Amino acid sequence: MVEIAALPEDLLRSIKHDVNRSRLRAKNALKVIAGSGPPSGTSPKDTIWSFGDIQLWRYRSDRRTHRTPLLIVHSLVTRSYVFDLSPGNSFVEYMLDRGFDVYLVDWGTPDERAAHYDFGTYCGQFIPEIVRATVDASDDDEVVILGYCLGGLLSLLYAAANVGDPIRALAVMATPVNFRHMGVIGKMLHGGRVSPQSLLDHTGNVPSDAVRDSFRMMQPSVEITGYADLWQHLWNDEFVAGYQIMTRWGTDHIPLAGGLVIELARMIQSDEIANGRVVLGGREVTLRDICVPFLGIIAERDHLVPRAATEGVADMVGSEDSTELVLPAGHVGVFLGRSAQKKCLPAITEWIEKQMETR
Repeated sequence: MVEIAALPEDLLRSIKHDVNRSRLRAKNALKVIAGSGPPSGTSPKDTIWSFGDIQLWRYRSDRRTHRTPLLIVHSLVTRSYVFDLSPGNSFVEYMLDRGFDVYLVDWGTPDERAAHYDFGTYCGQFIPEIVRATVDASDDDEVVILGYCLGGLLSLLYAAANVGDPIRALAVMATPVNFRHMGVIGKMLHGGRVSPQSLLDHTGNVPSDAVRDSFRMMQPSVEITGYADLWQHLWNDEFVAGYQIMTRWGTDHIPLAGGLVIELARMIQSDEIANGRVVLGGREVTLRDICVPFLGIIAERDHLVPRAATEGVADMVGSEDSTELVLPAGHVGVFLGRSAQKKCLPAITEWIEKQMETR
């Protein structure tokens, strides 16, 4: 028998390395099975406006150097803590570190009392009040809006329907405008092969399970590849922590208000959004009425809102200062993760800062 001490030094190092990784894999596997993971949404904040389950948060900071507030309008089908995922991997933290006065809309969890909410409710009632509350809490009389995914669509329609509101500039990120290119669900709704009423549950809303399943249909192999990546990096504490947080968020969907879904289906079938003219609250609004500086942010590797579904939005508005920014990232990676902090966020931040400096 060969004694361990007699083994070559490099072989001993290799054995110790493999043993240590096996120990880490076992430890992290127990964490994954238990479903534990680091907390999200921990940046200190205050609720400055609310309606039912909807809240507007202002993040605390002693580093504000920009007077103009930055209002983030989140999507309607996922949890807003994705913008404050974890320390060191947080869009909110990134913007606070650069002196921004950051606000975020959390849409809560719609129940039967919210089943009648439609685009008119969100764009004609809630967002105008949210913008006024943001301005009142800030040191400026205008706001820069950043809308994400369906929150970007809400922001577009709000700005088009409320041209006199105090908007300094508008940016939308990974925002669908041409639903023909939104995968199987988009095609089925566009072709009228799915009745929106058939998607509603007893509360009158689209349940969170249906929302989650629709995302899975767009990326049917994502769970398999995710598990493969996890197994390969199970020894890495940082990777496992990130996997747990993203998996939790990725399956933590919320119901979608039935009134909005029925109205969205109508808009998709008639190509209203793609044509830039939408009937909102009984009147027609046009994206051409948006004349504030505008930025359309496209994630070129986005599988949920493909480039074909979002590109061209900068040409749909009436702004003289209208720009389209294509970034090498996916739907969430455009603002989250190390790659985003190196390749995406500097360009987005530079545009926002420019608008805040311009009077």
